[in-house]
Amino acid sequence: MIEKAYEEIKRGVSEIIDEERILQLLKNYYEKNENYYIKAGFDPTAPDLHLGHTVLIQKMALMQKYGAIVQFVIGDFTGLIGDPTGKNETRKKLDKQTVLKNAKTYEEQVFKILDPKKTNIVFNSSWFNDMGSSGLLELTTTFNVSRMLEREDFEKRFKANAPISISEFLYPLLQGYDSVALKSDIELGGTDQKFNLLMGRHLQRAYKTGKEQAVIMMPLLEGLDGVHKMSKSLGNYIGITDKPNDMYGKILSISDELMWKYYEVLSSRTLDEIEKIYEDVKSGILHPKKVKEMLSLEIITRYHSSDKANEARQEFERIHSKKELPTDIDEFILEGPIWIAKALSEIKLENSTSSARRDIKQGAVKINSKKCIDEQYQIGKGEYVLQVGKRKFAKIKVV
Repeated sequence: MIEKAYEEIKRGVSEIIDEERILQLLKNYYEKNENYYIKAGFDPTAPDLHLGHTVLIQKMALMQKYGAIVQFVIGDFTGLIGDPTGKNETRKKLDKQTVLKNAKTYEEQVFKILDPKKTNIVFNSSWFNDMGSSGLLELTTTFNVSRMLEREDFEKRFKANAPISISEFLYPLLQGYDSVALKSDIELGGTDQKFNLLMGRHLQRAYKTGKEQAVIMMPLLEGLDGVHKMSKSLGNYIGITDKPNDMYGKILSISDELMWKYYEVLSSRTLDEIEKIYEDVKSGILHPKKVKEMLSLEIITRYHSSDKANEARQEFERIHSKKELPTDIDEFILEGPIWIAKALSEIKLENSTSSARRDIKQGAVKINSKKCIDEQYQIGKGEYVLQVGKRKFAKIKVV
């Protein structure tokens, strides 16, 4: 049973530090009914979670089945600084009101995945607010600047003479201290978090907690572009609060190659089931589109319902197979004549007129089902259906 549990835990994992400790924790659970504590931290820098975040959360949910108590750390204190990981410049400081508002949505959303009975949601301000200046100074003595500069992103910025604020040096220490305060047995994070995760082990030793947490690192999930990490700022994300129709279309838009990674880290299907699906695609029994449909239905059911998932599938087929319009299209009234790029920007089908012009050049914009190729086109009085790509539609009335 221990071996089976560990095999499931290792699924999709990029790296594990201290496997022996994890195996011992599992052994204690099965033989002595002793629970263990796993930690993952999330800075509430945006209001909603996306599927990239859920890679970690689903791993924690799995481990809850094997004796783990989840310590879901909402970084309402560290979020005010911002994690410098992977950044080539100092991040803008968030205001406390925004952080607290975002934290509230995180708290509501995580229980779509985690078992509430085996989850402790904690805010790291609860121990950092009590730490005081003397405690913070003591924390800074546990690590030196030369070691901090070994971190890849800091090293690159230092060599490029790019600014690094003192608060950014504090961030890894603060994240590591979360593990001290919580006495975590295991910490989960993305592969880009390795320095910070190891800091937790270092500080648990420095503060003589009697523990040295194991570390599980998950791969970063590429977004819809198949290249960059899923990110709201890049617009390549699938939010867990997205509408079912949007989720369905987005998942079907990922590449056939990326589809298998999504299955590995997001699906609840067993590895044997996924292997069978893979072999069926390879042999031609299943088409990749069908496999993406299966994944779409599973994910939408998880965050909405099976009925909503089936409705999304039917709507997608109606629009894309039968070439019909969506049943629910936003309607707008605009003063005309109006430049096509400005119209698309005003009704939020495009982020800007420049992105609208780019899509027109690429043939992605249609007016009443006919491709628009003139980026300077002026829309006169009348009623129109505007379309960008395969999933974005709107009705406009130009007056």
